[in-house]
Amino acid sequence: MPRKTDPHPLSKAEARQIWLRAQRLDTSVPFGDGPQATAAAVEHLGYVQIDTINVIERCHHHILYSRIPAYSRADLRAAQSADKSVFEYWTHALSYVPAKDFRFFVPLMKLHKREGHRWFASVKPEDTRKVMRLLQREGALTIRDIEDDVLTEKEHLWQSRKPSKRALQLAFYTGEVTISERTGMLKTYELTARHFGWEKSPKPATSAEITAYLLDRALRSQGLVSLDSICHLDAPSKAAIRRLIEARVRRKELAPVALEGAGKQEHWARSEVLEPDAAASAGEGDAGLVHILSPFDPLIIQRKRTELFFGYGHRFEAYVPKQKRVFGYFALPVLVGDDIVAAIDLKADRQNRKLLMQKWTWVGKGAARGGAKLYKRRIEEELDRFERFQLAE
Repeated sequence: MPRKTDPHPLSKAEARQIWLRAQRLDTSVPFGDGPQATAAAVEHLGYVQIDTINVIERCHHHILYSRIPAYSRADLRAAQSADKSVFEYWTHALSYVPAKDFRFFVPLMKLHKREGHRWFASVKPEDTRKVMRLLQREGALTIRDIEDDVLTEKEHLWQSRKPSKRALQLAFYTGEVTISERTGMLKTYELTARHFGWEKSPKPATSAEITAYLLDRALRSQGLVSLDSICHLDAPSKAAIRRLIEARVRRKELAPVALEGAGKQEHWARSEVLEPDAAASAGEGDAGLVHILSPFDPLIIQRKRTELFFGYGHRFEAYVPKQKRVFGYFALPVLVGDDIVAAIDLKADRQNRKLLMQKWTWVGKGAARGGAKLYKRRIEEELDRFERFQLAE
């Protein structure tokens, strides 16, 4: 019987450095600039979440801006519509995903085509045939281009009253159509094969390939992983992921980690990430960097992980009654160096072209004695840059 590998002890400070480096938040221009930087960022992170909330700039643009100082919204449009290096699909939420990873989503698309989708059970075959005929005959279209729908009652709050929209959404999940362009949140739908210029669709990944893909994606973008962090909102994948991790540990490709404060929760990392030289270089990032992060940023979206690593429990309070809010309606965590020191509730007043400060809450080292004085000027400088990004066309 092989000897069990002893876990590598890791402090929270060391863990933060590994995670920040993996997230490319420890250097100022990790992906360069220009259109190629956007495709590179999405490829490295594995996915960038899309959300409709528009209190400030929507989160997909915000997440990319946090890693590409010269980011332009046009670069994401080009990646989706011209270069076609990214596409939209469901990860733990609707997201931009590298187009090269399309094959890992084909089995799920085929499952939805075979068994339907619980969100769109009311879609009638004639509605699907209608939208597919329109796409084949007239080319890419938005829901605004379909004017002959007989509106129906909604079955839940976020559902469209247009049968054609629900049919397009179902065809999106089955992989028959893709979103070829976004204007704000208005989606243009196109036949997937025509959009990508495929004569034959990508070969579906096997179950083993998908498991390896999920693990490798997490190791690349998180550095230090747990079953929960790899399988965020995807509990059914945990058993297969664990078996693969155990096999890689036996081959010494992964090392178990005893993370300070994690209790019984297991963590793993690639052995080279834990080597002294790698650990030292992980701490060589720019300690003066300030990032005003989206609440949907990969560093924040897994709330328990963020609290474990940073000692900061983020609250998303947009749906919390006003009198019960702690940080504010749409609070943004502020990362300075390797510490989250504040949560700032901001709102873009686009008509008067200014960024409104709703509430500023100091947390962690920012709430400690002298913390506000230490960090305030640096955060205000970043707020000036952040405002320019928010109000840019």
